[in-house]
Amino acid sequence: MFKTTLRSAILASMVFAAPPSMADPDAGAYLAARQAAISSDYAQGAIYYTKALISDPENPLLLESAVSAFVALGQVDRALPVAQAMVTLGIQSQTANLVIDASAAKSGDWMAIFDTLETGQSVSPLVDGLAQAWASVGLGDMTKAVASFDEVIETEGMRAYGNYHKALALASVGDFEGADALLSGAGQIPLNARAAIAHAQVLSQLDRNDDALAMLENAFGQSFDPGLALLRAQLSDGETVPFSIVTGPTEGFGEVIHMIAGLLQGEAQETYTLQYSRVAEYLNPDNTDAIMLSAGLLQSLDQYELASETLARVPQTSPSFPNAEMARIDALRRLDRPDAAIEVAQALARTNPELPFVHSKLGDVLRGQSNYADAHAAYSDALDLYGPEDPNRWLVLYARAITSHAQDNWPEAEADFRAALELRPDQPQVLNYLGYSLVERGEKLDEALQMIETAVAARPDNGAIVDSLGWVLFQLGRYDEAVVHMERAAALEAVDPIVNDHLGDVYWAVGRKIEAAFQWHRALSLDPEEELAQRIRDKLELGLDAVLASEGADPITVANDDP
Repeated sequence: MFKTTLRSAILASMVFAAPPSMADPDAGAYLAARQAAISSDYAQGAIYYTKALISDPENPLLLESAVSAFVALGQVDRALPVAQAMVTLGIQSQTANLVIDASAAKSGDWMAIFDTLETGQSVSPLVDGLAQAWASVGLGDMTKAVASFDEVIETEGMRAYGNYHKALALASVGDFEGADALLSGAGQIPLNARAAIAHAQVLSQLDRNDDALAMLENAFGQSFDPGLALLRAQLSDGETVPFSIVTGPTEGFGEVIHMIAGLLQGEAQETYTLQYSRVAEYLNPDNTDAIMLSAGLLQSLDQYELASETLARVPQTSPSFPNAEMARIDALRRLDRPDAAIEVAQALARTNPELPFVHSKLGDVLRGQSNYADAHAAYSDALDLYGPEDPNRWLVLYARAITSHAQDNWPEAEADFRAALELRPDQPQVLNYLGYSLVERGEKLDEALQMIETAVAARPDNGAIVDSLGWVLFQLGRYDEAVVHMERAAALEAVDPIVNDHLGDVYWAVGRKIEAAFQWHRALSLDPEEELAQRIRDKLELGLDAVLASEGADPITVANDDP
C-alpha cells in the first residue's frame, strides 16, 4: 500500500516544460538531438542539444533535454551548469532541481539544500522532506534531523519511508538501539534487500547475529541474492558486521534517490527512472544496486554500450560482480561482440568456478557461436555443480541436449531431453524440441505427436510449436489435419522460411500445387540457409515427390492431382 500511494504521488508530481517556440535555432543540431532522444542515444543527444543551445540558450526544452541527457550518461557534474542556468531563467524542472540538490549533497554544502527549497526548487514532497532531514544530519543537528524525519513520517503515505531513513540516520551516528526499534516495526519499513541488510547490520552491531539470521530467513527463506548470501555467511561465522549501507549524510541522500528509482521502476518511463538511478550512483559510487538498476534500464532502452560500461564499474570484490558480469555478457552479445562476450564469460568461469550459473552462461555464449563441443563441456560443468533437485537443472539439461543434437550425438541428446522432462514433465520447449527431433528422425511418431500436442496446449500462440504439430501430422500422413495447423503457424511466424516451406509441402500433399509453389517462393524470399534454399528450388523445378524420391523417401499420395 505504501509503495502504491507514494508511487502515485511521485508520478502525479512530474513536471515537464511545454515545448517552446524556437528563437532562430540551429535547426540541424535540433533535429539531430531530437532523433537522438527518440532512440535514447544520450551521448549524441548531449552533443547536439548543447550545440543547439549555442543559438538558443534560453530555450526551456533544449535546457531540460540537455540536463536529462547528461544525467542519463552519468555525467551529473556536466549537467549542473545547465541546471543552474534553468534556475536563473526561472524554468521549473524536477531534474534540474534534483541535480542541484545532489551536487550540494556531494560537496557537503548542506545549507544550499535549504536555500533551494526556500526559493521553491522542489523535486517532490518526499525527496524534499528527506533531503532536509539528511541535510540537518550533515550539519550535525540531529535534533532538527529527527524532527524533519518525523514530519515525513506523519505525512500520509510516507510513514514507512520516513521510518526507514530515520533508522538509517540513527544507525549512521551509532544509535543502533533506536534504529532497531524502527526497523523492527511490523509493516513500518519497506521490505527489500537493502532494508534487510541494514537491519541485519544493525542487529550485528548489537551482538544479535542469531536474531539477524532469523530475520533474514523469515523475510527471504533460503533464497538470497549475492549480497544477502555474503551477509548470511558473515553472520553465521560470528562476525560483527559493520553498518555500511549508509555511512554519512551524502550516502543517506543517495539512498533516498535510489529508493525513488526503485519505486518508479516499471511504473514510469525508463528514461525518467534512469535520472534517479544515475543520481543515486553519483551520490554513492559504491552502491552496486544503483549501478545494476541503471544498467538494466539502459538495456531496456537498447543502450547496450552504455549498459556494458556501467556494469564494468562493479568491482570484482562486490558480491554483485558475477551478476554484473552476466548482464555485461548479455549486453556484449546484443552489441554483436561475441568474442568479447566469450572472453568475459571465460574469465568469470575461471574466477568463480564454484558458481553453476556462470558455467551455464558460458555454455549459452559458446552455443550461440556454434561452438557446440565447448558449450557441451560448460553445461556439463554446470550440471556437476547443480544439486539434483535444483530448479535450474532442467534448463541446463535441455541446453546440453541441443549441443549433443548439433554434434549428431542423438543418444546423448535424447537422454538429456528426457532427463529434463523428468524434472519438468510438461515443459513446452523441451516437449517441442524432442518431439520435433523424433519426427525429423522418423522415430516414435505417436509419442512425438503426443508431446507436441501437449506443448501446443501450453503455448497455443507459439508459431514454432504449432509448426511442429502440423509437421508431425504431415509425417504421419494426416495431411488434411496438418493444413489447419500449418496455416496457423505461418500466420504466427509469417517471415520464417522453414514454416513457409513446411506449409508448401502440406499444400502439395493435399493437391494444392499452385499454393504450394507460392509458399515455396515465399520461403525463398525470406533468405533461408543455402541447403534449405537449394531443396526448395528443387521442389519448384521437379515437385516434392521427385525430391523425396531422390532422398530415398516414399512419395506422397496426393489427395487431389490438380496441375
